[in-house]
Amino acid sequence: MKKTLIFLSMLFVSATGFSQDLTSKKGEPILPQEKDWGLGIDATPFLNYLGNFFGKSSNNTAPSFNFISSGQTISGKYFKTATTAYRAALRIGFGSNTTRSQVTDRGVAAGTTLIFPVAVPTKENVWTRSGTAIGLSAGIEKRRGKTRLQGIYGAEAGFYISSSKDKFTYGNALSTSTVTSVDVDPTDAMSSSSYGSANNIDTAASSKIQGAIGSARIIERKNGVAFSFGLRAFIGAEYFIFPKMSIGGEFGWGLGATLVGRVTTTYESKGKSSNSGADVVVAPTTIQGPKSGSVKLDTDNINSVWGPSAVLKFNLYF
Repeated sequence: MKKTLIFLSMLFVSATGFSQDLTSKKGEPILPQEKDWGLGIDATPFLNYLGNFFGKSSNNTAPSFNFISSGQTISGKYFKTATTAYRAALRIGFGSNTTRSQVTDRGVAAGTTLIFPVAVPTKENVWTRSGTAIGLSAGIEKRRGKTRLQGIYGAEAGFYISSSKDKFTYGNALSTSTVTSVDVDPTDAMSSSSYGSANNIDTAASSKIQGAIGSARIIERKNGVAFSFGLRAFIGAEYFIFPKMSIGGEFGWGLGATLVGRVTTTYESKGKSSNSGADVVVAPTTIQGPKSGSVKLDTDNINSVWGPSAVLKFNLYF
């Protein structure tokens, strides 16, 4: 962050070295004009990259985005007049992440005596998370200012829909064999660097599944579809460092409402097939969770439709 601030300071000093005339040396207008179009992108990843570059960081990588979790959007404007613009933002994201782990082949380990130096046999567990995110907003923007520094204000409305699904495949199939019985085991619990713990092993399954013996493990989890809607007013500023190229940020305040559908989870476990307790079988069980929702009147940091406030953006006009 310190390196980014230093880089921004250098950029600002360089830019203020230009005359406050609103045309370049070639006669190009500095500010957007009537019927111009604009495009804005989140500047933070690029500023971090450039700040680390000038700071000679040894751990500097080019900007990249995870569109399922990062909330990146593409925003655009159309100027009805030089001081009034219609604006819109769009986010469409589809993604899939797969995590794999090696676990002991419990069927072989249970029915075979292994002798040194034989390696312990293993199998592979797979966790795949897929997701979709779609967001759209539209509004009107006004601007004031007679120099490179332009104040902006206005209002807009937007909605955001997201959903995700987890699917688990286990190398050790559950078995009721008296010779090589395979049960749910804590070693099947999975995690990833992107999403953390999968929470795919339920040690309290007996309270959820009638007659379950031991724990249960998840084979599929459909996370509830989340729908958010928001209305807000915003205010901010842009500084034009070059003709029709600016860096700006804004704060917003408004109303946000979110509804989240039920989480549907399918477990697999072992249990008795009858009251007599003679047979033990493996079977799936599907359980639905509750719905949830929230309504908030607060800044952009609270209302998830808009993302965090004061995010720096590069703006290009043409």
